[in-house]
Amino acid sequence: MTLASKIAWDDTVLPFQLDASDMRGRVARLDGVLDGILKQHAYPAVVEALVAEMALLTALIGQTVKLQWKLSLQVQSKGAVRMIATDYYAPENEGEPARIRAYASFDADRLTEGAPFDQVGEGYFAIMIDQGQGMKPYQGITSLTGGSLSACAEAYFAQSEQLPTKFRLEFGRSTAPGEPESWRAGGVMLQHMPKASPFAAQSEGTGDILSASDLIAGDKEENWNRVNILLSTVEELELVGPSVTPTDLLLRLFHEEQPRVYETQMVKFGCTCSEERVRESLSIYSAKDIEKMTNDHGRVTADCQFCGAYFDLDPKTVGFEAEQAAGD
Repeated sequence: MTLASKIAWDDTVLPFQLDASDMRGRVARLDGVLDGILKQHAYPAVVEALVAEMALLTALIGQTVKLQWKLSLQVQSKGAVRMIATDYYAPENEGEPARIRAYASFDADRLTEGAPFDQVGEGYFAIMIDQGQGMKPYQGITSLTGGSLSACAEAYFAQSEQLPTKFRLEFGRSTAPGEPESWRAGGVMLQHMPKASPFAAQSEGTGDILSASDLIAGDKEENWNRVNILLSTVEELELVGPSVTPTDLLLRLFHEEQPRVYETQMVKFGCTCSEERVRESLSIYSAKDIEKMTNDHGRVTADCQFCGAYFDLDPKTVGFEAEQAAGD
């Protein structure tokens, strides 16, 4: 079996629970999903790494949303990488794959030779959940801190959800003799089971960034520390390599914690853009407004930042006046 070969557990998220320590988590393996996301763009290496990390976080966090819900992660920054946006579309029906898409915007002349997280500056990390038409979307934010996007996500869960959370992620390009490079990523997400925390009320209004140690004490804290020590022993090849299945990984790391696994969620690269959606977004503009949007060839064009799709439209067929004329 080669690294570039399709492996049964590629592009999957496996939920699990540790019965002995009251923890839950997910193991994610991404392969074709990352290639599908990154091949749309010629990102510099440091930007690719940030997008890969964000996509892996999206897969791990998104698995918890219900059917037909949408989860979005977003970074807004004053640094060289201005924005990273990802979407996780939950399956339409049981047994179907979820879809993930992602993109980044950046100033190429401001990129440095530093680590990927050095490319973001002051800003925020946000998680948004869209429950569908007629439901109010949920949004929570935290500042960009901790030296990585996964550290930002940990701070978000501690601050906004009062849930001790830990991520261990690995990602990068893999190569095999005679085969093209391909992206691979793997990660584990751990969370203490959600219960009311006596520390949550104490932290309200302080503006401080919380950590797991602020949220649990006593035996729960001992359990949390023990499980995190076990997680810290995981090796890079165990997360991204072709030989260790997610279930074998859980047994190796947590066999004394009584791991229990649930149904695997498949994920794939997917975008929701379409000509119909572009026309819908332009339907609020008058013919005069549309005229200002036309290019030198007298056309209205739009690009999808996520998948690179290109739409070329006749300006007479878009806008609310065009729709009104068609209706008459």
